[in-house]
Amino acid sequence: MNITVHRRDFLASGLAAGLTLTAAGPIGAGKATSSPGQQGRFRLNYAPHFGMFRHHAGDEFIDQIRFMADQGFTALEDSGMKRRPKPLQNRIRRELDRHGMRMGVFVATADFGNSTFSSGRKPLRTKVLCDMKESVEVAKRLNAKWCIVVPGQIDHLRPITEQTANVVETLRYCADICEPAGLVMLLEPLQHWVNHPQMFLHKIPQADRICRAVGSPSCKMLFDIYHQKMTQNKLMATINKACREIAYFQIGDNPGRKEPGTGTIDYRSVLGSIHRTEFTGILGMEHGNSMPGKEGEQAVIDAYVAHDNF
Repeated sequence: MNITVHRRDFLASGLAAGLTLTAAGPIGAGKATSSPGQQGRFRLNYAPHFGMFRHHAGDEFIDQIRFMADQGFTALEDSGMKRRPKPLQNRIRRELDRHGMRMGVFVATADFGNSTFSSGRKPLRTKVLCDMKESVEVAKRLNAKWCIVVPGQIDHLRPITEQTANVVETLRYCADICEPAGLVMLLEPLQHWVNHPQMFLHKIPQADRICRAVGSPSCKMLFDIYHQKMTQNKLMATINKACREIAYFQIGDNPGRKEPGTGTIDYRSVLGSIHRTEFTGILGMEHGNSMPGKEGEQAVIDAYVAHDNF
């Protein structure tokens, strides 16, 4: 049986013990300095991830950030940032500030094996809220604004309307934690066809309706172009319809999930259209390199130079 508990009462109860936000400074605080290199090389804010340029920069994360900055990239994303040691997070923040780079997304909460949001089960909700409290602290440490929230699997024992109501309610609890810190949750629809067949959230219109139902500036949408190419016939028409709720993009060509130009997506047109909407957020480079070694890393850089030319 699904027991309804009002989220503000839940947050005030013993079930939510330890979820009070700390007195750290607001997200977005801190002044970045400029870096030499090739600033202004790109019209959009592309964010590589660690390991993408390790043959050029070496295995040290700080050296990789320097290389990214020297190539003209203005942001970094790291899905696993939450698991990094705190001293390393602090070093990464300092290096990003030094080069005038922004921190992109990290994963706040994601469960690919359970119906964490759709079931409405209280123990699962408690775990999610603990994840969000921890994520707020990570975001403050990194001066990050965005985090990914994956609502988990479908609950086959409940009708879809009840599942959706449970997802919205849990996200409202999460928003109560994120809003005071200025942290924005990004819902990422994952396509069912190849990679994630049992996930609750899989289409942009579905995520758009959920964001509107939650009604919080801390609940927006991540548009992963690779995933959505499999589910939407017209990418730009889909983006335009949901643009009010889209706060972040991720890039990967399809098929293969490698750099632009290695698949069938017309990335020059897509990126040009995004630029014309005056989007100033981040586009994460959520893909692998199509070739190994330094040659493959240079091919990634060259692909972004070529496709940013619109």
